[in-house]
Amino acid sequence: MCGTDREVSHGGHGALPPGASDMVAFHESLGRVLAVPAGSGFAAGDLVVGVVRRPDPVPCAPCAGGEWDYCRNGRYTERGIKELDGYGAQRWTVPAGFAVRVDPALGELGVLTEPASVVAKAWEQVDRISARSVSRGCVTLVTGAGPIGLLAALLSAQRGLETHVLDQVTSGPKPALVRSLGASYHSSLPADLAPDVVIEATGAAQLVFEVLSSTGPNAVTVLTGLSGSRRTVSLAAGAINDELVLDNDVVVGSVNANLRHYRAAADGLAAADPDWLRGLLTRRVPLARWTDALSPADGDVKVIVDLQP
Repeated sequence: MCGTDREVSHGGHGALPPGASDMVAFHESLGRVLAVPAGSGFAAGDLVVGVVRRPDPVPCAPCAGGEWDYCRNGRYTERGIKELDGYGAQRWTVPAGFAVRVDPALGELGVLTEPASVVAKAWEQVDRISARSVSRGCVTLVTGAGPIGLLAALLSAQRGLETHVLDQVTSGPKPALVRSLGASYHSSLPADLAPDVVIEATGAAQLVFEVLSSTGPNAVTVLTGLSGSRRTVSLAAGAINDELVLDNDVVVGSVNANLRHYRAAADGLAAADPDWLRGLLTRRVPLARWTDALSPADGDVKVIVDLQP
C-alpha cells in the first residue's frame, strides 16, 4: 500500500479499465510463480514482482525502446492505477517480459521492489547528469523518511556517500532506521549542509525551494514527490534562478520505472541487511480487512496487505 493506492481508491488519481465499473487494486506486488510458459526464463516457485506500467499501443519512441516510463503521448497503462487491474488478487498473471525475479532469500521483503525501482531510477538520473563534471558529489540529502526516502538513503549508503535524511517526524522507527544506515537524521534543514545530491520525496513545495537554495555547486536534485496543483508558495525566484545558473545545478523530475530499474532495485535489496529492510514493514493487514490499510497510522513506514487466505 502506498499513497498512490489511497488516491486511486478515493477517486483522486488514475482511471478504471475501459467499460469497467471497478478495478482490482494495488500496483505494488510480490508473488510466487505457479506455472510458466516454456522459454519464459522463469520457473515454478520463483518469487517475482510485476512491473506496473505498460507501453502505449502506438508506440511512441520511448515506449518502443523499452523506456515506457518516459512515454510521450500519455497512452500508457498502469496496473492498479490507470486502465488495468492491479495485483491485489490471490492469483494473477503477468507477461514474462514484465516480471522481475527477486532473490529468494528476501522472502516477503521482495515486496519493496517496486518502490525501490522508483529510487533506482532517481539514482540513474543522478549518475547520468553527474557524468557531465569531472568530480562527483559525495554528500546526499534525502527529504522525507517514508518508504521512498528510506530506500533512497539505503542506495546512497550502499554507494558509500555521506547521507542525510530530513523528516519532520522525531519519534517512531524512522530516526533509528536512518541512523542504522550510518546516516544522519534531521528534523530541520541544517544551515551548514550543502548537498551534492538531493532526492526529494515529500512533495512539500516550500521545502523543495528551500533545498534548491542551499545545494552545493554542480548539484543534482531529483524530484519524486507530488505537491498538488492547487498549492502555491511565495519564493525568491530570482535568487533561486541565480543559484541554479551560477552553480551549474540541475533539477529533474522522475516518475515510475522501467524493467532496468526494477532489476537494479532487486539487486539493491538483495545486497541490503534484511533486518533493516524488515524494519520498513511496520504493519501487516490481512486480506479480509484490506481497507484498514487505506488509513495511515502513527508509526507507519510501509503497510503491506497479505493476500494469502
